[in-house]
Amino acid sequence: MSNSLVLTVDLGTSGPKVSVFNEKVELIDSEFSPTKLVYTSDGGVEQDPADWLNAIFRAYETIAARGKFNPKDIDIFNITAQWSGTVALGENGMPLMNCIIWMDDRGAPYAGKLTDGLIKVDGYDIFKIFKWISITGGAPTKSGKDSIAHILFLKNKKQEVYEKAKYFLEPKDYLNYYFTGRVATSVDGATLHWITDIRDINNVRYHDGLIKQTGIDKSKLPELLPANCILGEMKRDIADKMGLGANVKVVSGSPDTHSAAIGSGAVKDYEAHVYVGTSGWLLTHLPFKKTDLLHNMTTIPSSIPGRYLVINEQESSGNCLNFLKNNLLYAKDEISQTSVPTNFYELLDKEVEKVPAGSNGVMFTPWLNGERSPIDDHKTRASFLNLGLKSTRGDMVRAVYEGVANNNRWLMMYVEKLMGRQIEGLRFIGGGANSNIWCQIMADTMNREILQIEDPIAANSRGAAMLALAAVGKIDIDDMGKYVKVRNSFKPNTQHRQLYDERFEIYKTIYNKQKSIFNRLNA
Repeated sequence: MSNSLVLTVDLGTSGPKVSVFNEKVELIDSEFSPTKLVYTSDGGVEQDPADWLNAIFRAYETIAARGKFNPKDIDIFNITAQWSGTVALGENGMPLMNCIIWMDDRGAPYAGKLTDGLIKVDGYDIFKIFKWISITGGAPTKSGKDSIAHILFLKNKKQEVYEKAKYFLEPKDYLNYYFTGRVATSVDGATLHWITDIRDINNVRYHDGLIKQTGIDKSKLPELLPANCILGEMKRDIADKMGLGANVKVVSGSPDTHSAAIGSGAVKDYEAHVYVGTSGWLLTHLPFKKTDLLHNMTTIPSSIPGRYLVINEQESSGNCLNFLKNNLLYAKDEISQTSVPTNFYELLDKEVEKVPAGSNGVMFTPWLNGERSPIDDHKTRASFLNLGLKSTRGDMVRAVYEGVANNNRWLMMYVEKLMGRQIEGLRFIGGGANSNIWCQIMADTMNREILQIEDPIAANSRGAAMLALAAVGKIDIDDMGKYVKVRNSFKPNTQHRQLYDERFEIYKTIYNKQKSIFNRLNA
């Protein structure tokens, strides 16, 4: 393996990106292939695992045909994937139904019962939640979007699927099973089942007491492996189909949040990154275990063995721009007769640049699919506020950019409290980081320096490549940050400080003012 190439798959909600890297973590080639969301009649959100596989092979065949690398030089394979999904795997090794993905909240009533009781704090029984947090770092969330909630939904509403299921697997673990034949998960990916004891970060294991408390069958859980270990070798027939050599090592993989943390370059304790993609988050590594139940964040096992990672998530981030595109500006109906321009996001940036800071008074809250952090509420929804007859399309678009930035500042408040110190700068990744004006708006709103990472959309894939190379001893974990380049730095504009501070104070009151309304509308 003197000239190893790494093949990575980054399975996002919109589809997989397949990439090839060399040992210097330089991207050789990459291709994305879309997949579909399935919205069920009972309010669920699912995806077909077969659709994932077809898209992975389509993307790989595309880059292989371009001839920028020799497939025989690929000897390491690593998958990073959307998290908090559930594939019910049958005895024959085939999924029994679509994967229930992270956007699905049908399990909320059943997950809620696990932590319900007479004496409550923020909806959680005080005695139950203390036990859960002390062992796992967190607990089943009220949103019903955790993996444990999906399994409980199947047990209560789709009993036949539950009974026939041999295993319940996260998306990355299903794909790893397909490529290797081994059923397993890793301690970083198993967290959102909330049944792993993480008190000793070097000896994470299933907790029998909590498994019994959930009522699920332990036999249906996959083998639990350390973070970032070698899972096995790729099946020979699949390697042959892809034109790869023999003995391709498959790494255990990681959730997308974990690989993004690595791919952002923020790999040391207290270094933070912010992600604006379909969803969003603000994460940092810490040397200790700590939980903030009230704001739905905690520390969990990192994909770096022996480390903790602050975890949180915001439901809708860059997806707000897609909402504008698909439902307002270029909806596929009789009113909108024009097609979406290929440079749509560049045009949005130009429109935003024309509008002054503060969007001429228009504000936006990005809670299109409810929210997880810093509030856990699947009933809240997005809003435009303070629209008037003089409000323009540009005002509304800039308000979306500023709304996402305000939501991140709101989250950062509580991340810093959890850390016990102020974040000095934020590495910015995801599709949103390609926008210079959004970088500046984030810096101005959050009052922190924003470091725009080179090729920010490739952060997950880059992180997966670095983790894979570390797993086989090709690079040192402590040196991973040096492989990530910063494209540009954006410092807060002091002229906008008072305006954005005032708007943020208003932003924080909006949720409390609207909460009861959304509870009634979305009951």
